[in-house]
Amino acid sequence: MKEILDAAGLKTKNPGVFSGEWGGKGETFECRSPGNGRVIASVRFGDAGDCETAIDRASEAFRKWRLVPAPKRGETVRLFCNAVRERKGDLARLLALECGKILAEAEGEIQEVIDICDFALGLSRQLYGLTLASERPSHRLMEQWHPLGPVGVITAFNFPAAVWSWNSVLASVCGDSLIWKPSEKAPLMAAALTKIAEYACRESGADPAVFSLCCGLPGDVGTKMIEDRRLPLISATGSCRMGAAVAKVVHGRLGRTLLELGGNNAVVVTPSAPMDLAVRAIFFGAVGTAGQRCTTTRRVIVHESRLEELKEVLLKAYGSVRIGDPLDPKTVMGPLIDREAVDAMAQALVRLKTEGGEVLYGGEPLEGSAYPGGCYVTPCLARAENHFPLVQEETFAPILYLITYREFDEAIALNNDVPQGFSSAIFTADMREAEHFVGPGGSDCGLANVNAGTSGAEIGGAFGGEKATGGGRESGTDAWKNYMRRQTNTINYSDELPLAQGINFEA
Repeated sequence: MKEILDAAGLKTKNPGVFSGEWGGKGETFECRSPGNGRVIASVRFGDAGDCETAIDRASEAFRKWRLVPAPKRGETVRLFCNAVRERKGDLARLLALECGKILAEAEGEIQEVIDICDFALGLSRQLYGLTLASERPSHRLMEQWHPLGPVGVITAFNFPAAVWSWNSVLASVCGDSLIWKPSEKAPLMAAALTKIAEYACRESGADPAVFSLCCGLPGDVGTKMIEDRRLPLISATGSCRMGAAVAKVVHGRLGRTLLELGGNNAVVVTPSAPMDLAVRAIFFGAVGTAGQRCTTTRRVIVHESRLEELKEVLLKAYGSVRIGDPLDPKTVMGPLIDREAVDAMAQALVRLKTEGGEVLYGGEPLEGSAYPGGCYVTPCLARAENHFPLVQEETFAPILYLITYREFDEAIALNNDVPQGFSSAIFTADMREAEHFVGPGGSDCGLANVNAGTSGAEIGGAFGGEKATGGGRESGTDAWKNYMRRQTNTINYSDELPLAQGINFEA
């Protein structure tokens, strides 16, 4: 573990607050690996006072940063990107150790950081407005986008690097400063990335407080951030319940939110589905990250004629899953994040049976000498009905529900009949079914895929969902507009003062 910490620029004891300088006056938090239960390192959290100072410094940094030309801001992002690229393997190992994500997925997440940096660097020379035709003679209408202000970013444990980067590098090239509250379950990755951002700022001459950090508990730091009027935008990733609480406070002060919340994602398997593709997508979507993704496949809505075939192949695949040390390249599924998550999965399966469902495979905690101190479970395959209260919820664990349908319209209705609206997929060889699924009467989710799974979004496409998923979009073609304020200008280059709509207001 010391080798991994050293490579990431961390120590056994680390400050968790950065606002140009490192510090922290809150309690000390021990970070334990979900893979073996051992303490990795400790982080000194910030308290409400530290958060206040960080917001002050981020506000001060914003006033200078907004005046820096966007291509120059992009240079800071380029330096950050190059440093992350050089340390990709080291950061991936830290992520796997701290969060339990298998090495292949951890490397993929760090690659997402690199990809969005490349995207943001190009964007720094493409921020644009529009020139509009005016109805008044010798007038011009112009639309501009200006930096918004310090942005509060609250992230979850399951993507501790990618989600912050989607927000931070786009916001920074737009001229905003950042203050980041990471999950209290993943402060080490936050500290490591902030150290790299500090390096990039110092190399480019930017104020390092552009990328501020305040690790801490929700009641100390999170509450302070969402209440503070100096943060015009709060970008929050987490559960639907958390998002609703954040929105109530931020909208109550007429601030903005960018919410990327829970999912209850379904794959529709039709009579013409290419079964090999479908099984591979379902397996990765359900088992990847041990079911701890907002885009995890949680429901399979399968035509009754394909149920037995699909069930047989999935049971075989589930029986072959290699579960264990996330740092072992051969591991397919690592641990859940902590014991609380293991207990929540067990409670969900008790509810499933009470509500009338059936466990077909797995769901047991794994203990003993092969899994010392870890938070391991076997992935679960189950039969259920879409209307079960449990199925309507998002259990952040590898539980996959098989649900049958007869008519295509029924499949669409089942896909949409949950509170969440994040990701969805259909496997079909029928063009009409595919087009219906992605059309206005089809899937009501923010992501709708054809012959591709619910997970694995690319940074070029807008990422987020509808309904209880929050409506926010990160990354993608125009996500930069989230981080800017829009201004319409009227420019009169005549000696007259005509009014719009032909109004005559002469004395």
